[in-house]
Amino acid sequence: MKTSILINCPDQAGIISIVTGFIHSKGGNIIYLDQHVDKAANIFFMRLESDFDEKSFNITTFSSEFEKKLALPYKMKWALKKDTEKLKMAVFVSKYNHCLYDLLSRFNSGELNVDIPFILSNHKDLEYIANQFNIPFYHIPITKDTKEEAEQKQLKLLKENNVDFIVLARYMQIVSSTVIEEFPNKIINIHHSFLPAFAGAKPYHAAFARGVKIIGATSHYVTEELDAGPIIEQDVTAVTHSHSISDFITKGRDLEKIVLSRAVKLHIASKTMVYNNKTVIFS
Repeated sequence: MKTSILINCPDQAGIISIVTGFIHSKGGNIIYLDQHVDKAANIFFMRLESDFDEKSFNITTFSSEFEKKLALPYKMKWALKKDTEKLKMAVFVSKYNHCLYDLLSRFNSGELNVDIPFILSNHKDLEYIANQFNIPFYHIPITKDTKEEAEQKQLKLLKENNVDFIVLARYMQIVSSTVIEEFPNKIINIHHSFLPAFAGAKPYHAAFARGVKIIGATSHYVTEELDAGPIIEQDVTAVTHSHSISDFITKGRDLEKIVLSRAVKLHIASKTMVYNNKTVIFS
């Protein structure tokens, strides 16, 4: 059985040796190890992948002993995930369909190792896509007066379906602190990289008017500070004076869906670690 372990703790000598020795003592064969030290913060980060004999390996016993013998003495924050474990991913959308189609196509082809219990939207426009992929669709409209009630409905659905993380596939509503606190560093958003330089409803129009030479997209974890959460993935593409506003929009949407899918894959594979509103992304 293949497992991955994420660790961060105060940097000190011997951590790699102690962790790898513990895994070896439990019959594990380490097949991948990557580590990083933030010298300014004196924090050590590490990700390991190990193979265990499924017949003899008990994940509960392993976790309990790891916590007592390593995590507590070395003040570790850590997470263990089995390779066969499928996370439950809820998808929130509004009216744009490009990111939703891309995620569902990748899911349908087996590229995303998740379960999608439902798609949720504040509009009915994309219900037909959910139907095409045989995924339950929930319409929860939001107005100024019903926002709190809508959030409670969202939370109820998320809890009933044991959702592990949420993807905002161009969900055009601000997620409140109520939902964020229930899913810390487990809500993934996508937006154009022009923020804050080109904020507002028509960023590509503003970028076109400014004569930019590159456009891009950024995927990040959602925090209470709008579009300022830890960045997971980014990419850019070149544009020139010959491109129209519609070209900007087309290129931008292509980037948005690619960058979002990359971020989702990194999260699913337990290759992201958040610290001080930044991420350490393991290869």
